[in-house]
Amino acid sequence: MPLWIPITIFAAFMQNLRFLLQRHLKVTTLSTGGATFARFLFSAPLVAIIVAVYATWSGQSLPLPGGPFWGFVISGALAQILATMCVVALFAYRNFPVGITLMKTEVMLTAVIGLFLLGEAVGPALIAAIAVGFVGVVLLSDPPKGAVALPWRRRVFNTASGLGLASGLLFAISAVGYRGASLSLPDGDVFLRASLTLAAATAVQTLALGAWLALRERGQIARVIGSWRISGLVGVTSMLGSLGWFTAFTLQTAAYVKALGQIELVFTFLVSALWLREKSSAQEIWGIILIVASIILIFWGSFWG
Repeated sequence: MPLWIPITIFAAFMQNLRFLLQRHLKVTTLSTGGATFARFLFSAPLVAIIVAVYATWSGQSLPLPGGPFWGFVISGALAQILATMCVVALFAYRNFPVGITLMKTEVMLTAVIGLFLLGEAVGPALIAAIAVGFVGVVLLSDPPKGAVALPWRRRVFNTASGLGLASGLLFAISAVGYRGASLSLPDGDVFLRASLTLAAATAVQTLALGAWLALRERGQIARVIGSWRISGLVGVTSMLGSLGWFTAFTLQTAAYVKALGQIELVFTFLVSALWLREKSSAQEIWGIILIVASIILIFWGSFWG
């Protein structure tokens, strides 16, 4: 079995576990900002240590970041903060599997951004994938309600679907920023450049979100530190998941890794059913099926379209 396959599965599992832990913090102890900050506060020093140890072990000097690097890192880091906050906030409106699935609109939104901003040609398969995915998002976008049907405008334009779509868009922006930052470094092997980019991003995120919480949500930083048992696990799973994604991308093309990474949805529903005891409606299940189908179509179209 190629090494990138188990690494990708591991990264997807760690990411799923991290969101589960953040969900717990959000609904029990912390605000949206605090649950998001826990990820960066405890992972930043761990990533920095890994960079130092790996550079020493491999006998490489740390590449010197320039202006473009910091521009890409800062934009990617801030977009990721906002994206993570959107996902954490989404858990208050939808159950766990629906929240994660809405986040997966990142794949569709990346294709749309490429079409309108970069003028990239798309084939029929990709257009079909976007259409199928949109229908899936509509099915998932209903706010909690009784038996009374809602008008289509309220089905599409509500807080739950807005947060999910915003997180997908921001995660897409973040991915582009991180890729640009890593490619802008003048030297170093792939893992060193990727881990250094990750270390810089988590440092920026810790400082930026920490300053925001100190000014706007006083007491949250102390609560994050006070919940160190769970918050520390959030940091560890965040660090392991991020390193897993970066390593997988060094071993295989991003399209293959992203396609296999959708196994996170399987983990999500297993956690939801076996641990959280949450139930999804038939409409939500169909929405999830359509979004997964759209991801498969995008994967197929990227190679054959």
